[in-house]
Amino acid sequence: MCNRMLAYKYREIEIKHLVSAAIFLKGIGGILFIFGSSLGAYLLIIHQLIAIPILYDFYNYDNEEKEFNQLFLKFTQNMALYGALLFFVGMKNSFPRRLHKKKVPKTKTG
Repeated sequence: MCNRMLAYKYREIEIKHLVSAAIFLKGIGGILFIFGSSLGAYLLIIHQLIAIPILYDFYNYDNEEKEFNQLFLKFTQNMALYGALLFFVGMKNSFPRRLHKKKVPKTKTG
């Protein structure tokens, strides 16, 4: 009996760490993404890759059930967000960094 309680407590602690890691990824990633950081987009991509299959398991339901339609709709919405994040990262990396222009000496008149 005591071993079961310890295993339950240990599993509870693991779940708390997973939830706090998910909150961290989504929170910090969202804040950085707002300011246009690629790191924020990468954090949100990692969060999406981990969370989507866990949260929206529509594949475990029959396609005529109410839950299937709800989960599938949320799944497709999150996949669209995932695609938008990939597009953002791709566009951010496709533009060259700011090039420094050489200063042209001004002609003196006089």
